[in-house]
Amino acid sequence: MENLVLQALSGLASASSLFLVAAGLTVIFGVSRIVNFAHGSFYMLGAYLAWTLVTNLPRGHLGFWGGVLAAALATGLIGLVVEVLLLRRIYRAPELFQLLATFGVVLIVQDLALLTWGAQDLLGPRAPGLRGSTEILGLRFPDYELFLIVVGPVVLLALLALFHRTRWGTLVRAATLDREMVGALGVNQRMLFTSVFFLGSVLAGLGGALQLPRESVNLHMDLSIITEAFVVVVVGGLGSLGGAALAALLIGELHAFGILVLPKITLVLVFLVMAVVLVVRPHGLLGKAPGPAQGGAGAAEPLIGPAPRPLLLLGGVALAAAVLLPLLAGDYALSVLTELAIFVLFAASLHLIMGPGGMASFGHAAYFGLGAYGAALAAKWLAAPMLLGLAMAPFAAGLFGLLFGWFCVRLSGVYSAMLTLAFAQIAWSVAFQWVEVTGGDNGILGVWPDPWAAPKLVYYYLTLALCLGATLLLRRVIHAPFGYALRAQRDSALRAEAIGIDAFRTRWLAFALAAVMAGIAGGLFAYAKGSVFPTFLGIPRSVDALLMVLLGGVQTLSGPIVGALAYTGLQEQLMRLTDLWRLVLGSVIVALVLFFPQGLAGAARARWEASRGDA
Repeated sequence: MENLVLQALSGLASASSLFLVAAGLTVIFGVSRIVNFAHGSFYMLGAYLAWTLVTNLPRGHLGFWGGVLAAALATGLIGLVVEVLLLRRIYRAPELFQLLATFGVVLIVQDLALLTWGAQDLLGPRAPGLRGSTEILGLRFPDYELFLIVVGPVVLLALLALFHRTRWGTLVRAATLDREMVGALGVNQRMLFTSVFFLGSVLAGLGGALQLPRESVNLHMDLSIITEAFVVVVVGGLGSLGGAALAALLIGELHAFGILVLPKITLVLVFLVMAVVLVVRPHGLLGKAPGPAQGGAGAAEPLIGPAPRPLLLLGGVALAAAVLLPLLAGDYALSVLTELAIFVLFAASLHLIMGPGGMASFGHAAYFGLGAYGAALAAKWLAAPMLLGLAMAPFAAGLFGLLFGWFCVRLSGVYSAMLTLAFAQIAWSVAFQWVEVTGGDNGILGVWPDPWAAPKLVYYYLTLALCLGATLLLRRVIHAPFGYALRAQRDSALRAEAIGIDAFRTRWLAFALAAVMAGIAGGLFAYAKGSVFPTFLGIPRSVDALLMVLLGGVQTLSGPIVGALAYTGLQEQLMRLTDLWRLVLGSVIVALVLFFPQGLAGAARARWEASRGDA
């Protein structure tokens, strides 16, 4: 019993820390509707700044607690600069486009932190006055953990008082419900959004700074916390502080007791809970159904017509280059070109549900990885030839696409995207922990092409043929009656239902088809690499697919092709040229967001249409 009590208290301390970060994220989203992927970066900056202020300043200037508070305020000021220079310009953009911008900020901050503090982990001092422990039921429990347990509720009460007892809080709550009406009443929305972003960044910085006595400060803190913070916000209900507190408590205790009760599923327990919550309560524990889309999120999608003649000619030239130039390339160049072809199909499969389907996915890598494992398991356990393995890849991915999609397409917006992430993490956990079958973290090795396809040039042409054929098939589907039905339910589900279109069935089949195509790409990638690892299903792979589609342009059919070539090619070259490739790539992404809001292909199409109009 004593150990259970201490475990519960440990869970409360973790929940309190997690709430600080999630509270800032939910406040920002509730008002600005920004899906702020950079929130974890502010958490990391708060920890680094606190370490600098506490350990490097002469004794007596700020002290530990002064350094923690100063770090939180400094993080808030950094967030204010980011909001003014970047986010203020894209508030009317679709939510996923804002996600792209904030991910660019993540890459920039990571390399700036690397330049400033180095790659090594930094250990902070213990908190003065809280270095001891208190006896509880005969066992010792750290005083600092007890302090953290108190911090969370105090911050929650302070935020509730701020939002319900002040004029500023009233305006924030009004903007959460109806931004357009608040603007019509003469409220300066820019200043309101900036102040909210400052508050959210301060909370993230405070959460990071308070971790100084608990854990080392490192460059991986941002991505490790942002996933859990998103889970808390979504489980609690977007924009609900009470929901975030309840969800943080739930997640904190699950972490504490999961190790004791269900140690084998600890890695994925929170995502299992999120999946169950979203299936039962689609808007979170205390969330409300979202209102009508506003701003850029509700802008009309352009019609998708046949490709103009110049684009067809350009595509023909690109195809000729893809066929002829590899004859002169070496093995390394052939490997890169093979990956480019695979990622074009991967991005095109995601584009089917993001563009015509209007459904976001944060976990599309699940089907890429399941396709890779389908081929690898067939080769390992069935001694299957390569062609049979390549056939098993889309079958496995499509089967799970039908299963997961049945739940995911019932939701919308960020809730649907987070449910796809939950299922992807469940699949990743199975691949990681089912060592007897998948090899766990060691992966499955020896997944090589058959002898006839072993030469890199032959395998490249096989990959090009399959990826090009699958991509063209997706394009044909979009122009077919099914594609028109898919776009109809995206633009107005009620009107689509009224004319006899089964919106759910249409979304579900599109989701499964996208999974099948991603599975083909995953199977080809497995044979190209000769091995399969759980990272194939990981969050970074899903983020790569999102970036490819968004960089190219969601509203064009050529967008995923252009985005995949640009992102993969640029990343590969930058990694070869400089250790600071994240800084350069993040800067390029931010520049594209600001100057090419429609994506590369979208900007090219807009310029071509403008030139035709001038003519």
